[in-house]
Amino acid sequence: MANNIPLSRLRNIGIMAHIDAGKTTTTERALYYSGLIHKIGEVDEGTATMDYLWQEQERGITITAAATTFFWQDCQLNIIDTPGHVDFTAEVERSLRVLDGAIAIYCAVGGVEPQSETVWYQAERYKVPRIAFVNKMDRIGADFFKTVEEMKKKLGANPVVMQLPLGFENKFRGVIDLLKMVAYEFDESTKGEKVIEVEIPDDYKEEAEKWRQKLIEEVAERDENLLEKYISSSNIEIDEIKKVLRRETINCQITPVFCGSALKNKGIQPLLDAVVDYLPSPLDIPPVKGLNPETGEEVVRQTSAKEPFTGLLFKVMYDPYVGYLSYIRVYSGHLKQNDTVINSHTGRKEKVLNILRIYANKREEMKEVSAGDICGLVGLKSALTGATLYAPGKPIVLEAMQFPEPVISVAIEPKSKADQERLESILKDLELEDPTFRIRRDPETAQLLLSGMGELHIDVVVERIKKDFQIPVNTSSPMVSLRETITAVGEGEGKFIKQSGGKNIYGHIVLRIEPHPQKKEFEMVWNVPPEIVPRDFMPAVESGIREAMETGILIGSPVRGVKVEVIGGSFNPDDSIDMAYKTASYIAFKEALKQAKPVLLEPLMAVKVISPEDSVGDVIHNLNGKRARIYQVQQKGQFEVISAYVPLVNMMKYATELRSLTQGRGTYSMEFFDFEAIPEEVSHQMISYK
Repeated sequence: MANNIPLSRLRNIGIMAHIDAGKTTTTERALYYSGLIHKIGEVDEGTATMDYLWQEQERGITITAAATTFFWQDCQLNIIDTPGHVDFTAEVERSLRVLDGAIAIYCAVGGVEPQSETVWYQAERYKVPRIAFVNKMDRIGADFFKTVEEMKKKLGANPVVMQLPLGFENKFRGVIDLLKMVAYEFDESTKGEKVIEVEIPDDYKEEAEKWRQKLIEEVAERDENLLEKYISSSNIEIDEIKKVLRRETINCQITPVFCGSALKNKGIQPLLDAVVDYLPSPLDIPPVKGLNPETGEEVVRQTSAKEPFTGLLFKVMYDPYVGYLSYIRVYSGHLKQNDTVINSHTGRKEKVLNILRIYANKREEMKEVSAGDICGLVGLKSALTGATLYAPGKPIVLEAMQFPEPVISVAIEPKSKADQERLESILKDLELEDPTFRIRRDPETAQLLLSGMGELHIDVVVERIKKDFQIPVNTSSPMVSLRETITAVGEGEGKFIKQSGGKNIYGHIVLRIEPHPQKKEFEMVWNVPPEIVPRDFMPAVESGIREAMETGILIGSPVRGVKVEVIGGSFNPDDSIDMAYKTASYIAFKEALKQAKPVLLEPLMAVKVISPEDSVGDVIHNLNGKRARIYQVQQKGQFEVISAYVPLVNMMKYATELRSLTQGRGTYSMEFFDFEAIPEEVSHQMISYK
């Protein structure tokens, strides 16, 4: 595909929602109506284009963010379909980091569900403009207006209704366009491909006029010229309204709302028109800013092919045919095959062997990629999520991505000792792909531990090991991943003096540690004169500290939330080497940790339980027994929604308990909230048991 489309006609868009709201089904219709595919696949049948992994097809859910490209009107749309399950929220996080706009999809029956809130606030953090699509208008219990109201209450959004549903539930047949004041029906014999424009039925006209008036008022209040026309009763042109709607959407001040039923092939074409009309091109986004790693000064790169090359590597995926495939967003400049770039994580040169256009699990070779586009690169040797790639001699490092800490662990071992080395190699590859998946060895049992965001996350990894890599393994029951932190100041001194092959080796360091005031995982401050310890040893000292932090002194869990100050030490010009300072720092940190009053932390989950009214008392009583902090109980039809913070350790196998308490009618969702100190009496039991 040619890469010479004007930037004004490029859209980098994400599809985001709660699980089962219809993201992949909506994307599938978009691909079909654009002509990219010629047969509609279905999620439930395992034939959806974007859910191409065998596990996605078997489970009927999206596990990994999948990218594709197609054309609509005269625009190129780069679309990323993101997962809706909370265990894979990192896929949403890294996608939103590089996207210019998003479609937020809501189920017309479920409304704004928990993961919908999570992804909304992720988009807020990255200032990603959004339009909304209320899906499943054909379902029993569908309520368009309730969903719009929940967007206001739960998300603090400013939804602007652009369409009304034409019919509800099994009588839903189309949408009413409030700008043009016409209705659209979708021909079922052509799977909705043929869009039929009809007059608004008489029994809908009054309602449509009322909502159109609200739309005009909302827009007029945001533009002086339109407000003047509105007050003077002058005619306001549709193009004038669209211009203001686009500007305010891009500024994240409003969210245009559309509706339809993706499964029934209704409402998708107007939604794609809205992507073109209201979501930004790369030119509408502020120029990217970063830091010069050599000077610390701010660097600004305009969205232009004439600027030096700058790209952000946001996803790494192992491909059996090409090796590691690195997904990048190009922010400035251009890149050709066999060009050399600098990788910010290593500071080293990397050669780009191939540039690929991604179509889900298919690839198309590109000669060149320019500012504003998204593509895949082949050939990078040190591909890590979050790395900035830049032109030699033009250094810049873009803001890093932050990912949550894993909260569930299992022990894993191969059934055959012969597979041990291969298993560890594969796990390291999987760790590179997924920034929320970790591997480490238990310091006491020497077991290999896999850690992830939930039981489903771990299950997916283990199944890949068994089926994709053909390694039979045994795993333990899921265990909650604990952390250790400190509550006081501690100091430690480490010395490493050794003779090796007739040569002396010397390292000496003194550290002070304290709780991090901003609760960051780790920060090191170098506060020692170069004549005492040269700054050349800083990387070795940091490496030793980080290694020491991987095993705390209470139960061997990783240590987090520590500020480390290097306050002293010494060196010998002839005998001091990096390895000695790494070891000395390890010793000093462990010594300081003993004085700093360490405590155990456990993952706290934000839990929402939907319970029938007659079971609410039993559900709340059960949650209270789990050390839950219930902060809200809301009525939702014939059900009550209980919101609480609950330690993850007490939520294991909760699905079975809830079914019993509610005769199978209750449901729940949960997501990681924060790490919190374990009560002293519980902590003592854990430490004694360990």
